[in-house]
Amino acid sequence: MMDPTTDNAGNTGDPGDVRASLEALRAEIAKAVVGQDPAVTGLVVALLCRGHVLLEGVPGVAKTLLVRALASALELDTKRVQFTPDLMPSDITGSLVYDTRTAEFSFQPGPVFTNLLLADEINRTPPKTQSSLLEAMEERQVTVDGTPRPLPEPFLVTATQNPVEYEGTYPLPEAQLDRFLLKLTIPLPSRQDEIDVLTRHAEGFNPRDLRAAGVRPVAGPADLEAARASVAKTTISPEITAYVVDICRATRESPSLTLGVSPRGATALLATSRAWAWLTGRDYVIPDDVKALALPTLRHRVQLRPEAEMEGITADSVINAILAHVPVPR
Repeated sequence: MMDPTTDNAGNTGDPGDVRASLEALRAEIAKAVVGQDPAVTGLVVALLCRGHVLLEGVPGVAKTLLVRALASALELDTKRVQFTPDLMPSDITGSLVYDTRTAEFSFQPGPVFTNLLLADEINRTPPKTQSSLLEAMEERQVTVDGTPRPLPEPFLVTATQNPVEYEGTYPLPEAQLDRFLLKLTIPLPSRQDEIDVLTRHAEGFNPRDLRAAGVRPVAGPADLEAARASVAKTTISPEITAYVVDICRATRESPSLTLGVSPRGATALLATSRAWAWLTGRDYVIPDDVKALALPTLRHRVQLRPEAEMEGITADSVINAILAHVPVPR
């Protein structure tokens, strides 16, 4: 008989065991995706914080494959929605369908009722459909015909968007962007990584068959819950809290920005820093944790002035400058 204190991945609930299971994700995902360790870490941080992720990268850098590999390694249910200009909100949330046999309406759940929703090319659909995800991302439920319906746990939205194609796209509004915990940029692979990718394909790798690639579950929902409980015990000193506030307030005073980080963004940075500290094996947060997560947590929560954009200034460069000038607590 299985020990009742042991979860479905064979862990005992010890923080070290749970951390090791989540760290093993890297090795499993690497069987399908070459490189992209920062993106993998970001997705794990988002799961630990119950947040959502916006992935930005040119086509063909394995954004979709990365999410599918993560779901397989975590033994989570996943669904993919291709966002198009004619996509309707009910295509995501579900709708009431009339049954002629019973003369009653029954609810048919949409693809949002899953653990990991891949919203592919989210900026290809109009704002009305984009906003259908707001309630799901914030309240973990969808309301259809006045009835709230809870979503599965865990629940993570991973949306992708292309940074170079603007024709036929609808930029995400600030309210939607602010719902994403992290914005991760997926770069083009290095020369060696690209050689490894081509070698795998030459040897018969099929990105549509992750089981054949050897990706297996190494953690599950029980591991995530145990990890979240452990993360919640990670100590945050008043000095670290003040440091996060000072960074976020500095964005509101930057001459290069028309929109700075909101208090929601400050809360997000504190949460991601705490999760990162736990992942690195500490039970307390240090300033380097805050610096490590500042860019992915804040870059999509600020808005550049048009003249700053014309000068080639980016959100990342503004945040890096702020990190260099805000005093670091001892």
